[in-house]
Amino acid sequence: MLSDLDFLREQGVDEALLRMVEEFRAEYPVQEGVKKRVARPSIPFYGREILEMSIAALLQGANLLLSGAKATGKNILAENLAWIFGRPSYNISFNVNTDSSSLIGTDTFRNNEVTLRKGSVYRCAEEGGFGIFDEINMAKNDAASVLHATLDHRRMIDVPGYDRIDLHPAVRFIGTMNYGYAGTKELNEALVSRFLVIDMPALTRENLERIVRHDYPEIQKEALEAFAGLFLDLQVKAQNGEISTKAVDLRGLLAALGSIKIGLKACQAVQMGITNKAFDLFEREIVSDMVMTQIPEEWTKEQVF
Repeated sequence: MLSDLDFLREQGVDEALLRMVEEFRAEYPVQEGVKKRVARPSIPFYGREILEMSIAALLQGANLLLSGAKATGKNILAENLAWIFGRPSYNISFNVNTDSSSLIGTDTFRNNEVTLRKGSVYRCAEEGGFGIFDEINMAKNDAASVLHATLDHRRMIDVPGYDRIDLHPAVRFIGTMNYGYAGTKELNEALVSRFLVIDMPALTRENLERIVRHDYPEIQKEALEAFAGLFLDLQVKAQNGEISTKAVDLRGLLAALGSIKIGLKACQAVQMGITNKAFDLFEREIVSDMVMTQIPEEWTKEQVF
């Protein structure tokens, strides 16, 4: 398993931190029944400084809150951290229907008796998992009350009608949040105080090209520069308020490259993966013009790969 940390060593992550991660893994082996939840992320996270900050925070027992704009790699980092520490991960996506029973569990009738069907937070607490709270600033009050107890320094949760849950010593929680999305709100001070906070920087060209090459190592240099340039231009336009963040979609970019590799023309693939995600007609025209300046209309699979 130690070789799994090689991508961190390649980025120059502090060796002392990696040794402590290895000690953490050895001290807290994963239960056999939940090993399938220790999942290798599809995309490695690139960014030495952010990785070192995150690893140090988790090693000393803190929970992390990752804030920042769209396409800064918040969820990718969270998934990578669970993998780096060798922990089963539980992804809890907050929405208007997420309440305390979604997190802790609900009563169910089994074998002629009422038992608790455990929720993600309960299982995470028992099994020493990493809980990823996606869009935590969409949590309504009922769910937020569970978060206050779960993230408290006392590391225990009282479940009404059932036993108290003592959090496994390897448990960590990682929250992610975007600003300005519909349904989001400001996190209250008490909840924020339970996290160490990292403001995620925008993707750099170097890290973006690394991500693309990871999925498509055979991509040609000219094509890589063109697609990376398009994404970074969109990112700048969104930061300046000229377009929304809808078209700034890394998943869409990677999916477009996958369609090109199948045999679709580049312009058609990018239209599906990026351009058509701007639903406003005026904005779509801006994005379309940006695509045309970076991606030649005649490009096919042969020019990209």
